[in-house]
Amino acid sequence: MERYIDKFLDYLKVEKDSSVHTVINYSVDLKEFADFIQEKEIKDVNVFDVRKFLVDLRQKGLKKVTIARKMACLRSFFKFLCREAHIKTSPMIGLVGPKLDKKLPLFLNEDEVSKLLDAPNENDLSSLRDKAVLETLYSSGIRVSELVGLNIEDIDFIGGIIRVFGKGKKERLAPIGDKALRVIKSYIDKRSSSGQSSVRALFLNKNNRRLTDRSIRNIIEKYIRVASIRENISPHGLRHSFATHLLNRGADLRSVQELLGHANLSTTQIYTHLSTEKLKSVYEKTHPRA
Repeated sequence: MERYIDKFLDYLKVEKDSSVHTVINYSVDLKEFADFIQEKEIKDVNVFDVRKFLVDLRQKGLKKVTIARKMACLRSFFKFLCREAHIKTSPMIGLVGPKLDKKLPLFLNEDEVSKLLDAPNENDLSSLRDKAVLETLYSSGIRVSELVGLNIEDIDFIGGIIRVFGKGKKERLAPIGDKALRVIKSYIDKRSSSGQSSVRALFLNKNNRRLTDRSIRNIIEKYIRVASIRENISPHGLRHSFATHLLNRGADLRSVQELLGHANLSTTQIYTHLSTEKLKSVYEKTHPRA
């Protein structure tokens, strides 16, 4: 089993160009499955073995979303083995994953976003950087992983766009507003005067190194407290706010899909649920029998 797992992980890294996060998760999931079936040959694994594994996961109290991820991992793994002719048929055929509850993401309303973006005082380099981070996240709607990967040359100040590398390192261009660009420019200028001009990464910590995902979360949590906003919003919450506000102001779903860098429209459709409050407001104001 171990050598097949190694082959599959190499395939994810080299051919699929999967993220480090995905490779690590899949490695853990497959090791867990290998331990469960013990010494059984891969060609002898059947649908009943997988079902027993899933029952064991449920009995351990794992969440539906975690079980669904492990099933997706096994599905990809056995599909790869079939393609490489290591096995004839996948034991995943006919297995259906747990039905996931649709959880609507948290987002801020427009007033709350304004309070958050105005919270940094901009008096020093770190607070100016924080302001630029917040403005960039909300103005472009990019993921935190895309934000921390930005380099200075990825910002087109004249065209008003930024180059980002999304999931699977797919490159795309994302529009960004003038307010965000002005703050980024101020931050870069102040950074240059403080001796950090030679570093390519856009957002740096005090040690002159690229900010991490954790750093971005800390920044947002800090200014949520400063702005006295009730919601404990995550960094992804600004992306949710970006999409919701666009739809509330009349953007079509396809355009929002492109802006978010979603491969499938179904991923974007969750934001239609978030716009219900706005639709109800319009209905109550315009329908004669509301």
